[in-house]
Amino acid sequence: MTPFSIRPVEDLGFAAAFCTTAAYVPQLMRILRLRSARDISLPTFLLMSVGVFLWLLYGLYTGSKPVIASNVVTLVLSVSILYLKLRYDHSAVEELKP
Repeated sequence: MTPFSIRPVEDLGFAAAFCTTAAYVPQLMRILRLRSARDISLPTFLLMSVGVFLWLLYGLYTGSKPVIASNVVTLVLSVSILYLKLRYDHSAVEELKP
């Protein structure tokens, strides 16, 4: 038995998940307000979205509620930013070329 009960540890996970997930909201709001995603790195957000998807799979396999909840929301936010990057920045695909 661990010195901590599961509930406070899970609450800590939810608090961390909220902070890291909420960090995407200002960026998304800025893109929508300015109708520009020129300053967003397409390779970075692609890699981040793949990573978030993998974390979601991990959460599903382990049954970790904080990991599942945060990564579902983060994936939606991250993919929304990717979509807006491609919509507003017509030269975005050029960023992927070596």
